[in-house]
Amino acid sequence: MERIRARYRKLVFFTWFLTLDLIMFGAFVRLTDSGLGCPDWPGCYGKLSPIGAAHHIREAYETMPFGPVSFPKAWIEMIHRYVGSLLGLLIIFIVIMAWRHRKVLSHSPKLAIFTLFAVCLQGAFGAWTVTMQLMPIIVTSHLLGGMGLLALMTWLAAREKSHAPIPAEAKRWQPWVAVGLALLFVQIALGGWVSTNYAALACMDFPTCQGQWVPTMDMHGGFSLIRGLGELPSGEAISQHALVAIHWVHRNFAFLIFAYLGVLGWKLRAYEGVRTPATLLLLLLLAQLLTGLTTIFFQWPLLIAVLHNGGAAGLTLFCVTLLVRLHRSGQAKIGL
Repeated sequence: MERIRARYRKLVFFTWFLTLDLIMFGAFVRLTDSGLGCPDWPGCYGKLSPIGAAHHIREAYETMPFGPVSFPKAWIEMIHRYVGSLLGLLIIFIVIMAWRHRKVLSHSPKLAIFTLFAVCLQGAFGAWTVTMQLMPIIVTSHLLGGMGLLALMTWLAAREKSHAPIPAEAKRWQPWVAVGLALLFVQIALGGWVSTNYAALACMDFPTCQGQWVPTMDMHGGFSLIRGLGELPSGEAISQHALVAIHWVHRNFAFLIFAYLGVLGWKLRAYEGVRTPATLLLLLLLAQLLTGLTTIFFQWPLLIAVLHNGGAAGLTLFCVTLLVRLHRSGQAKIGL
């Protein structure tokens, strides 16, 4: 029985780690403009790898040297797909173990089954990202799906890890953490909208934007959801005022997130069982602020932009960990 539990824990934690890595690599794919490195799906010009598609890639590159297709971009995109497929396979193994050994593990397999459904949906959004030519709403939904999958994997992992007992009175903070997680997902969606619309450099100064606290903005154009990349629903090119609106809303909503999660993390440090994730949440908030400002001042360097995406994943991770631990306040361990 203990051997089965140990194998299940190792599988869950490895899959959780791979999910986090895949989110970081997904940000790298997006920020290097590699999303259309192979313009079809699931293969690359109908082949299993860029090696078999070498002729097509070379031809596309010679036609458009600065276009979306090149050998490096094709490999970046296909590696992302390969790892995503491996992640799906691992989650299938988790479901099999969770169902087969549900009595030994003392867990219902429902969460694992729901996670499998989520990764299948995430794969579908990955396909639509390519077939719909990086449509902003699809790419942003793909990012949110990745964060949602990370939240589910963190939930699976957190219930396998024991910790110091948490007083029952700490449970009163659970709704507050749930609200914080919801607000965080709104901010992640706004950040994804900035990234997919290439609006990160729409405001090059701080704390003002283009020298003004409230600059001229086109909110309607910026937040029109059903449209192609770089254009408005009418087909016209997206305006600078629309890009400013996207950036400005994301930047100012970040202040609300920083204040809310900062106060919440500080309050939760009073309880031993959640002190570590609460402290890490506070540190990551500061790091996220630093990478966000660095992105502006250094004009969106690739490494910092990827780290900023990773910071959002880390905040999701710690919020879910806090939520799970507070759910079992007064206990040392739980089987959900």
